Amino acid sequence: MPQEVTPTTDQATPFWRRLSGDRRGLALLEFALAFPVLLAIGGWGIEVSYLAFMNLKVSQFSLNLADAVSRVGADAGAGVSQLREADINDVFAGTRLAGKAIGLGDNGRVTLSSLELKKQSYDTTGNGKQRIHWQRCFGKKNGVGYDSSYGVTSTAAGSNDSQANAGLEVTDGMGDTNFKVKAPQDNAVMFVEINYLYKPIFGSLFIKPQIIHHTASLIVRDNRDLRQVYATPGFTASTCNLYTA
Repeated sequence: MPQEVTPTTDQATPFWRRLSGDRRGLALLEFALAFPVLLAIGGWGIEVSYLAFMNLKVSQFSLNLADAVSRVGADAGAGVSQLREADINDVFAGTRLAGKAIGLGDNGRVTLSSLELKKQSYDTTGNGKQRIHWQRCFGKKNGVGYDSSYGVTSTAAGSNDSQANAGLEVTDGMGDTNFKVKAPQDNAVMFVEINYLYKPIFGSLFIKPQIIHHTASLIVRDNRDLRQVYATPGFTASTCNLYTA
């Protein structure tokens, strides 16, 4: 005669009740559920921090360049200095070297503009005009978003003191709306614009590639001859028709 099998306590308890009361492997299960969320938050935090860091670097490059070019020049006597193509190339070389780690030359565009308010020999009335007298550039990036956002001069502008190379008149100055700067009378402002392509660490997962844009401007510190940029034998002018790193 078959014997009746009495179910054990574990067998008699419904499966889901036993599962809810089972604490084995709980920590591993919690980690498995939380890890994707933690990974996403951590990755996003790293990406945002890196973007902030790159913004800081580009901002520093623009300010340092504006500061350097506002000071350089060769003594021309009588307390007057002349800005030469060699001087501009030298400060550009410093910016290139500082920006090498982030590929500033390959992934960006640097535009230096001389914003001036000076009565030149060809200005027949008033005390001169607010104008971008000349521009110099470096960097391989080109087109909208990279080239100058505030006006473009000819490559010959400022190469001599003729009216044909007077540059571009900008009555309202340079800069974004509500942040425009103007040159003081009989002086110049060195205005630097840097546009740099930011490439995210994790591709487009958290932040899409974007252009980091920063400007800086400083008044020329000495009594600079503003008639022109003086040529230097053996040095090629870094005019803005050139796109080199």
